[in-house]
Amino acid sequence: MTSAAIRVRVIPRGSKNEVVGWRGNALCVKVTSPPLEGAANETLVRFLADVLGVHKGDVKIISGEKSRDKLVAVRGLTVGEIWARVGAP
Repeated sequence: MTSAAIRVRVIPRGSKNEVVGWRGNALCVKVTSPPLEGAANETLVRFLADVLGVHKGDVKIISGEKSRDKLVAVRGLTVGEIWARVGAP
């Protein structure tokens, strides 16, 4: 099965969950949850799964769990397919 990894910049405590755009090579995503006890990470994974049209289990944070800058793997999609669904950088 195909898999791709993308860099994500998370902005916690946003007014709504939304893809803001690209900052350099990182996808900027606002989430409503605070960065406490993994709440923002959980919201990010659920939101990205919804936006990309994959199951929650297909989205995994590879690195940066305690940072705003994360590396996220998406199983079942290529980088090109991810760009097509969120807008290419």
